[in-house]
Amino acid sequence: MVVGVPPVARPAPASEVPVKRAVRQRRSPDATTPAEPRPTAPGTAPTPGDPARESAAPAGGTAEGAAPAGGAPDTAEASVLPELEDRAWMHHATEFAHTTFWAVARRLPRLAREAVALAWATSRRDTAASIGLNVAAGVMTTLGLLATTGVLRELFAAGPTPDRIRAALPALALAAAAVTAKGALTIAAGWAQARLTPQINYQVELRLFEATTAVDLAAFDDAGFAEEMDRARERGVTEAAFVVDHTVNLITGVVGVLATAAAVTVIQPLLLPCLLLAAVPEAATAVKTARRQYLEMLARFNRRRRMWMLANLMANRHTAAEIRAYQMRDFLLGEYRKMMATETRAHLRLVRVQTRTRVLGTATAGLATFGVYAVLAGLLLAGMVALAAAATALIALQSARSSLGVAVFATNSLYEDALYYQDYRDFLDRAVGRTAAGGDRPTGGFDVIELDRVSLRYPDTDRPAVDEVSLAVRRGQVVALVGENGSGKTTLAKLIAGLYRPTGGTIRWDGVDAAELDPRQAGAQVAVLTQEWWKFPFTAGQNIRVGRHDRPAGHRGPSVEDAARAAAAHDMIVGLPFGYDTLLDREFKDGHDLSGGQWQRLVAARGLYRDAPLLICDEPSAALDARAEHSLFQHLRRRPDRAVVLITHRLANVRHADQIFVLERGRLVQQGTHDELVAADGLYRELFHLQASGYVADTEGVAPPP
Repeated sequence: MVVGVPPVARPAPASEVPVKRAVRQRRSPDATTPAEPRPTAPGTAPTPGDPARESAAPAGGTAEGAAPAGGAPDTAEASVLPELEDRAWMHHATEFAHTTFWAVARRLPRLAREAVALAWATSRRDTAASIGLNVAAGVMTTLGLLATTGVLRELFAAGPTPDRIRAALPALALAAAAVTAKGALTIAAGWAQARLTPQINYQVELRLFEATTAVDLAAFDDAGFAEEMDRARERGVTEAAFVVDHTVNLITGVVGVLATAAAVTVIQPLLLPCLLLAAVPEAATAVKTARRQYLEMLARFNRRRRMWMLANLMANRHTAAEIRAYQMRDFLLGEYRKMMATETRAHLRLVRVQTRTRVLGTATAGLATFGVYAVLAGLLLAGMVALAAAATALIALQSARSSLGVAVFATNSLYEDALYYQDYRDFLDRAVGRTAAGGDRPTGGFDVIELDRVSLRYPDTDRPAVDEVSLAVRRGQVVALVGENGSGKTTLAKLIAGLYRPTGGTIRWDGVDAAELDPRQAGAQVAVLTQEWWKFPFTAGQNIRVGRHDRPAGHRGPSVEDAARAAAAHDMIVGLPFGYDTLLDREFKDGHDLSGGQWQRLVAARGLYRDAPLLICDEPSAALDARAEHSLFQHLRRRPDRAVVLITHRLANVRHADQIFVLERGRLVQQGTHDELVAADGLYRELFHLQASGYVADTEGVAPPP
């Protein structure tokens, strides 16, 4: 028997929305990927159409017993839109769907131990309370059934009715107390479990982000590492709390079954087989129905993701303008209607199949119940079971059915979720190996940074991005890196900044190998203005202040306003609705957004506020207007105590650089001042004259400004 149980009533994991794509959209003004909606918060209603959260409405597929979609190709599948897959979300789904129930059961002890260990490490008190109170509730179930037998025995005894009622009162009081205690214990156990869940979520998320922020930058260029991180973040983190929840539910279900069985055994051991005979068929039917539902969910998953993407496109601020500009409304609605029609047909097929399965299961359970009644009748006629015991057995039958159902579903859910939680644990183990220990040699700055035959090769590439480059960056100099796209300028700048460690050669700070330096102290000497800057959803002031958020009191560096003025951003900021306190995210109330050029001024102010001895400027003025660009470069040339590494395709901005290094295909092919390189025959001269010819042609006959 193959088992697959879909998750039931759980909050939306981050992977159900391609969050990484949504977040990257906010990185720069050139990004075009539409923002996806935020994941649903725990406790909110499931989003209609969410395949991972729908427990009762999966659609079509080719699962056992399900009718195929038909001979004609699916109109939605024939759409011109590309297939959307999320390997992180579905990585283990097929494996789980084809795992037998008994294989799952064999792994249960180890899974339960790991889940309890996770919960225990998070909160011993709440873990002990959750498990202990559920066990105590099971004991109350046993006492309640035994007390019920005593009540029925007295009521069925011979004698006047008032006497029988009086005789039953002690047992009745005990039964009432047991029921009340069980209810109170169950509520208390739920309270402890509810306290435990957010604590687990916090701990596993914190451990993940501690790992992701500590690994080397190069790890993010490794496709294998990126996929492992996606699986850990998008589902592994989410499933951790569910692993614990399902373990507690499994314990609760098993305790309930054992409590009922214990009561029945005390009353009459011969009734125990009857209890199992009645409970097992219903549990088997539930498992079969869940398996079919899960397999069909797999079959339709990609179509649902595509449909979901369309829904997001049609209700998204970031895509609204383009949809209207290209008049895409009818096209998108048409695609959505086609897929919705396919989903509706598939859902109706599933309903028919599930109804047949449930009818068969109900009939089987009815026959089993009839068999139990027949056995009880035979035992009663033979005088082997008292009438009160038989009546109690019927009550125990209902309790056992419920507890067994809880245990079966918890078993399936625990097994699947544990696979994804294992991905999370594996990622943490691997992340340790991707975190460079660094040295412990202190540094308070530098006079010269030397690169000696430095190379860097990205993972899974044949050609080095930087190939045996040797150069020196001296404090007080402006150094420019020039070359065509893909020549290795940005990679070389990241090597100089210490963001990458070379795969060949050596980088030295004042003669000391950079690998021996304390990484935190060395990093404090560097500020980077990247070309792929980030739109932090903070206030304007905070966006600048994060450049040196840990600045100690009394530091002589520039103020936030000083940095903003140097980057030509101050006037723009004070013109915002709340000045430096304006929240720069329009998705929040009273939030405001900036243009690409305004954002770049703010990012430049962030780097200048850091006030580091080494400033890396990678295309710092790509989105700036001419006036803001002039102001920024004037400021960069004004600091003799700082080394500036400048990357720009606007060669007019590097004319005054002390040294210009020209790169081609990762190799250093020229170096010198502007005048020296223009006088020489080489790549720099060619690129400079290409740009200069355009300016000369555009300005012929135009008088200079007064």
